[in-house]
Amino acid sequence: MTAIETQVQYNSSYLMISSEDYMVPEEDWDRDLLLDPAWEKQQRKTFTAWCNSHLRKAGTQIENIEEDFRNGLKLMLLLEVISGERLPKPDKGKMRFHKIANVNKALDFISSKGVKLVSIGAEEIVDGNVKMTLGMIWTIILRFAIQDISIEETSAKEGLLLWCQRKTAPYRNVNVQNFHISWKDGLALCALIHRHRPDLIDYSKLRKDDPVGNLNTAFEVAEKFLDIPKMLDAEDIVNTPKPDEKAIMTYVSCFYHAFAGAEQAETAANRICKVLAVNQENERLMEEYEKLASELLEWIRRTIPWLENRVAEQTMQAMQQKLEDFRDYRRVHKPPKVQEKCQLEINFNTLQTKLRLSNRPAFMPSEGKMVSDIANAWKGLEQVEKGYEEWLLTEIRRLERLDHLAEKFKQKCSLHEAWTTGKQELLSLKDYESASLIEIRALMRKHEAFESDLAAHQDRVEQIAAIAQELNELDYHDAATINARCQGICDQWDNLGTLTQKRRDSLERVEKLCETIDQLYLEFAKRAAPFNNWMDGAMEDLKDMFIVHSIEEIQSLKAVFSQTPPLHLLADKERVAIMGIQNEILKIAQTYGIKVLGENPYTVITPQDIINKWEAVKQLGPMLRRQFAAQANIIGPWIQTKMEEISHVSIDIAGSLEEQMNNLKQYEQNIINYKSNIDKLEGDHQLSQEGLIFDNKHTNYTMEHVRVGWEQLLTTIARTINEVENQILTRDAKGISQEQLNEFRASFNHFDRRNGMMDPDDFRACLISMGYDLGEVEFARIMTLVDPNNTGVVTFQAFIDFMTRETAETDTAEQVMASFKILASDKTYITVEELKRELPPEQAEYCISRMTRYVGSDAPPGALDYTSFSSALYGESDL
Repeated sequence: MTAIETQVQYNSSYLMISSEDYMVPEEDWDRDLLLDPAWEKQQRKTFTAWCNSHLRKAGTQIENIEEDFRNGLKLMLLLEVISGERLPKPDKGKMRFHKIANVNKALDFISSKGVKLVSIGAEEIVDGNVKMTLGMIWTIILRFAIQDISIEETSAKEGLLLWCQRKTAPYRNVNVQNFHISWKDGLALCALIHRHRPDLIDYSKLRKDDPVGNLNTAFEVAEKFLDIPKMLDAEDIVNTPKPDEKAIMTYVSCFYHAFAGAEQAETAANRICKVLAVNQENERLMEEYEKLASELLEWIRRTIPWLENRVAEQTMQAMQQKLEDFRDYRRVHKPPKVQEKCQLEINFNTLQTKLRLSNRPAFMPSEGKMVSDIANAWKGLEQVEKGYEEWLLTEIRRLERLDHLAEKFKQKCSLHEAWTTGKQELLSLKDYESASLIEIRALMRKHEAFESDLAAHQDRVEQIAAIAQELNELDYHDAATINARCQGICDQWDNLGTLTQKRRDSLERVEKLCETIDQLYLEFAKRAAPFNNWMDGAMEDLKDMFIVHSIEEIQSLKAVFSQTPPLHLLADKERVAIMGIQNEILKIAQTYGIKVLGENPYTVITPQDIINKWEAVKQLGPMLRRQFAAQANIIGPWIQTKMEEISHVSIDIAGSLEEQMNNLKQYEQNIINYKSNIDKLEGDHQLSQEGLIFDNKHTNYTMEHVRVGWEQLLTTIARTINEVENQILTRDAKGISQEQLNEFRASFNHFDRRNGMMDPDDFRACLISMGYDLGEVEFARIMTLVDPNNTGVVTFQAFIDFMTRETAETDTAEQVMASFKILASDKTYITVEELKRELPPEQAEYCISRMTRYVGSDAPPGALDYTSFSSALYGESDL
């Protein structure tokens, strides 16, 4: 600041002060008025009150302005208080030369501040010269109270006058043009107070015709609520034609400093409120992240034991219910958690971006709740989930196999038991004792046919025993019933064998009595019985259920049944031959007039039985279906294509970030609209499982592949949108133009060989291409900024943060400390009352609850340490 010289010249008529920069005396002052005792009285009272307003800070005051400054001690103390500087040590003696020395030290200090004193000497002050003393005090007031007032580059006096005019302009009956008669009615002072503290004065009740009342109101309010002492008398101002300008200026300057300090405190409070609001929002986001992370991890912790429970059920219905519960978990319970996991990552990235932009340290979640911890827990969940599904399907296959074998066992047992019904009674008959030769021979042939039939059924009995053994090996839950029934069939079979052999022996004994036998009936019986048994077996096979798990097994069954046409032709040839025998019998009987019995004596099988069974065989055949492939071959490539398109949009620099955001939002909507196709594919997959088809050679896509791809697609679009949103936040907060952002993206894409990430070597090459001269130490420092977690890669967001880091305009801990210092009136501590007075209630309570107690002997009880609090807001140690 240019030194300002203030010249004070005293003569017998008046005291004049001149200033080159900040104070120019008015040429039209009424000099005769300055000799008026009223002038001296106003200056004496005003200057005394002004001095005492500062001296009371040091615990003292003056009573008589020309007497109390004569020894120079209180004068030096006054200068120390108002300047905040230490003066030379005063002389302690009471002699005249001691007083002159102290006053000279004070005058020298005034001169050192750029004020040139003319004709004011220490002797006049020591001698108690009133006018010299008042002139000296006015010089001090000019230098330390008025000189620094400057509004729009005006001088001090003009600046103070302009400030008063602007503050009182809206008020009626107030027109401030000078510092004397414009203030006589008191309305200007009341207007100044009301403008800044409308709660102190009801301006609407003031009257212009009551100047004394208006002045006293202003004086009392200023002294009581604004800490401005009463420096004037209302009667003196009203009764003086032209009040003393210096007295008015001195008093009005106190209002300027009082209200200017309040405005400064308000600005400081606003800054603190802004910083605290950012900090509160960041803490809310941190608490929300911790809450969501805890809930998601707790859900995973509860779900994994359920998926690890591999206790098998005994029935297919119970296992099907387990599978349905698992599908319900996949369809209903897991998708919201997938969304929560994605949202958690988005919230974490947004919070970190906000912390970077507000110059706060990065957020470190609680132990075990990092994004990587959640990802690992999710990975473990999916592994257990996959193993659980495989176990379910394996158990269902096993139970399906058991149910199939049990049903097959029952069918074969039923057929066998139906066939054996009455056989023991038939074999026990002794009808051959009274039969004729022809009838004996017929019985013999009939018995031979039965033996053929019995031999044909031997295979079914062996199959029944084999199935029972397999059911026991597979631990079938109702094995006892199976074993009892199988044992009964085996015992019955042994008994049939014994009875059959005994009857043959009996028939052979009487065979010599039978000489004639109808060969054709015998041949019919021999050929009809095997053919009938073959048709029974064919019908049984055609009605049997086939368990297939893949298209290859279906093809193998097709290969087996592809042999059916030749067998069918052979069987049809046999049928024609058998029916030919019957026709031959009828032809011979008709030709030779032989009486044909109503039934074939050798067999119970009639030609009509063969005809009916043959028609039934032709109606049955295996049916196969294809499932699942068509939709999977469409959805799989669609997901891959969308993943590639999203990747291209995220690195495209042709448009603005807003255009990229719009494109990504449109992709997100298209993906959401495509969900119905995934649901339909899930339905097809369920039908395939219910049909016990678990493999498919017509497609390379399994339902698991489609589910994983779909979840990755949802996560990728959400993460890409979040990255663009963070880029917009960074651009807007740091003032990056679209051209700069495109240039950064182009440089990044040129060296990007890992789809959105650069290796350290590529990052170094990128920086060199952009003009950076990097040494090993400097590059290592930069890597700690862009890769603080030492992952070995540099993302585009980290690249952007680094390129714009130096241009950030953010609040610092030092700025917050300076603001708190203003609110604390330059103290190193702040009280609870000051916080509540200067800050809104919410921010005040926030500070009070987090500030530590101030440690120091100069502080009152309950004082708070705002220095450590400001450092803690930015993650720094105490300054």
